[in-house]
Amino acid sequence: MKQYTDQGKKDTRSGFGEGLLQAGRENPQIVALAADLRDSVKMGAFAAEFPQRFFQCGIAEANMVGAAAGLAITGKVPFIGSFAEFVTARVYDQLRQEVCYSHTNVKIASSHAGITLGEDGATHQTMEDVALMRALPGMTVIVPCDFNQTRNATLAVARHIGPVYLRFGRPAVPNFTDPDEPFRIGKAYVMTTGSDLTILCYGHLVWECLQAARILEEQGISAEVINVATIKPLDKETIMASAKKTGAVLVAEEHNMAGSLGESVAAVLAASSPCRMSFVNGGDRFGESGSPSELMMAYGFEPVNIAEKAKELLSR
Repeated sequence: MKQYTDQGKKDTRSGFGEGLLQAGRENPQIVALAADLRDSVKMGAFAAEFPQRFFQCGIAEANMVGAAAGLAITGKVPFIGSFAEFVTARVYDQLRQEVCYSHTNVKIASSHAGITLGEDGATHQTMEDVALMRALPGMTVIVPCDFNQTRNATLAVARHIGPVYLRFGRPAVPNFTDPDEPFRIGKAYVMTTGSDLTILCYGHLVWECLQAARILEEQGISAEVINVATIKPLDKETIMASAKKTGAVLVAEEHNMAGSLGESVAAVLAASSPCRMSFVNGGDRFGESGSPSELMMAYGFEPVNIAEKAKELLSR
């Protein structure tokens, strides 16, 4: 099994900040808007270098979306940034009408996603944002797994024409992907090849699933780990090919079950390659307060829990 090395823990939001700055240097049409959380979403470096292209909208997220849509109509490429909860559920009507229905070239940079926001608790955490964004016609949904991939995904998003939801997080997590690999929107990345089981994952859980695959390998189980960094549009071909090979699919995600990648994959496989499936996710509940590590343990997102879920699936 291919081995990945932690190059040093970094937060994925900083990968976005670095990518946004580089994209801004490449394209003078890129602008950034924040809702009083400039530094939390790592737009500070962009604002310092391009002060005339940065707009602080205050705690007025709906107005920020409207302003971004207007800027997009003039030919600008706006990135709007806030916490995932505030830039999805709080402004859903504006995203629907002014961004997706109007197909404006707005990029939604969503930080502090999932439960690993930690101690801020359920009101600030979001485990349903992917479902909300997947439901919007024309919206592309991307969740990179580490600093390197987030930076490269941001560059790809900046060049893409159309609405994009880019999800990343606050905690420092292992940085392990190739820093020079360009991000391809719509591509699922096969991290390790295997023959007994397919593990589909994205975001922070990719590293956890790679560690789970090591545990399984020590027990004689060959797991194929696929990083589904683009959730919409889904790389159906890669997923179906793996499912046909292994006959068992486990989907692990820092998200609730409803509207999840798991449901999307289940629909694809039911129509083409029915097989055994199981899921590691937040179920049907809100988050809660705790450190990121405590919450990862409580929700069963640690490698040992994922490995156990995989063995349960294979025993069926």
